[in-house]
Amino acid sequence: MDKTSTLTNLPITMPHNQKYSEFTYEFPPISNCNTFGRENQTVVSDLDGTLLRGRSSFPYFALVAFDVGGVLRLLILLLASPIAGILYYFISESAGVRVMIFATFAGVKVSDIESAAHAVLPKFYADDLHPEAWGLFSACGKRCVLTATPTVMVEPFLKEVLGVDLVMGTEIHSWKGRATGLVNKPGVLVGSNKADALLKAFKDASPPELALGDRKTDYPFMKLCKEGYIVPPATAEVQAVTANKLPKRVVFHDGRLVNKLTPFMALVTILWIPVGFLLACLRIAAGMFLPMSIMYYAFWALGMRVIIKGSPPPAAKKSTGQTGVLFVSSHRTLLDPVFLSAALGRPIPAVTYSLSRLSEIMSPIKTIRLTRDRTTDANIIKKLLQEEDLVICPEGTTSREPILFRFSALFAELTDDLVPVAMSTKMSMFHATTVRGWKSMDTFYFAMNPNPTYEVTFLNKLPYESTCRNGKLSHDVANNIQRMIASSLSFECVNFTRKDKYRMLAGYDVYCNSLQTLKNKQTFYKLQPFGEHLLMQRVVNVIRRLHEFLLRKNKKHLNLQ
Repeated sequence: MDKTSTLTNLPITMPHNQKYSEFTYEFPPISNCNTFGRENQTVVSDLDGTLLRGRSSFPYFALVAFDVGGVLRLLILLLASPIAGILYYFISESAGVRVMIFATFAGVKVSDIESAAHAVLPKFYADDLHPEAWGLFSACGKRCVLTATPTVMVEPFLKEVLGVDLVMGTEIHSWKGRATGLVNKPGVLVGSNKADALLKAFKDASPPELALGDRKTDYPFMKLCKEGYIVPPATAEVQAVTANKLPKRVVFHDGRLVNKLTPFMALVTILWIPVGFLLACLRIAAGMFLPMSIMYYAFWALGMRVIIKGSPPPAAKKSTGQTGVLFVSSHRTLLDPVFLSAALGRPIPAVTYSLSRLSEIMSPIKTIRLTRDRTTDANIIKKLLQEEDLVICPEGTTSREPILFRFSALFAELTDDLVPVAMSTKMSMFHATTVRGWKSMDTFYFAMNPNPTYEVTFLNKLPYESTCRNGKLSHDVANNIQRMIASSLSFECVNFTRKDKYRMLAGYDVYCNSLQTLKNKQTFYKLQPFGEHLLMQRVVNVIRRLHEFLLRKNKKHLNLQ
């Protein structure tokens, strides 16, 4: 195919009743395009500013930088961003993108970048889809994306969530499994490079029917298509596409950052982290050493809001032979039992499926590990309920979205004194959960938020008619409680489990008994901290070693006695 003839001969359609001079751009706006009858057509679109409302790719580079390299890598990217901006807007768009790529990727394992692109970025991309562009893009049968953003960053979202057939982006260069910060030929896909990539992809096929872009550097590839439309800059009134209009909903996502980072917010985050860590240590110390009866007030004094709704039951009395109440809680973070205890004003032991050693040390309440063996776990819970109240999170894992995972039905078989508890959290900077990162830092990240909020809602005790004692099946009881909690929170009940979450985000089966899988999982956690900060790690390691030293000293003292 002759490139020159293609550029000049392919027609660009224009509305018959409007003149070319009426448009700011060389192509008509997307609002002039008809979406009907395009099921058999091919569309090629740019990404930033076209399919996405935002025209800047900095927030997504910042998300990857923080995830793969922590605050230091984010700082490097922030320092490089003024240079990238000057190059991008005044000298060369390609040079600006190259600076961003080098600052974000140089020296990073390609597997880490791929992991961040798969687990972190899709949620943020999905929350920024342009409604007009997506409406036209999704109306076409075959969908292609041309973007200057590295393919490794955008491909998981575009293919897995949007169902894109072909992704053409900048290819990063790697050596021995690590990114060098350079790019492979033909370089950054901007301007004529986009046109060349499109010609190469469609050299044996007819040109695409439709092209979407948002800037002049998109014109070369748009002229290769039969129709071309410009997406004007999105204003504040343009709302992102809602999740129910996407081919696939983003249910699972990872990463520590709650929001996208503009350069200003990146600076705020970097400056806040040392202050926030000191504040977190103070908040955690208050939780560890203050009596539970005053913890509610201490949390409020330290900026952590605890909102209590409903009427909790009184504590069980051993003297009357009354067994303990089982609080059945939704699961938002590992701190759910702690804030439930703070709301009650008394420590409530918690049974957990997995908890890091450090989190156990810092916990102000007793935690009991379950084995995932049904018979053993049933005996553990029964014994505990004979002594005191207990809290359990039958989802088995946390969720960030407004959903409830499938409840394990074991708890319903063990007692009829069931009190559903709906947990809701609000965090403005950092997520307190992770699949791929270091779980020991979950408590710190929650406490590092400026004003984290926990809302604890005690629902009515499950009536006798709805329990297993009255002949109800255990899974029916569990499903009923799940629906009650979901209704209270305006959440959605789903059938996903912990197994689904870990397989999607971490790429391995958490229930597999294979020794090789377990070995790989240990290596995964050991070698890939995914952006947890080195300073925090060292402080936490000091706490852990101090605790182990005190245990050894205490054991030695007892032996001498």
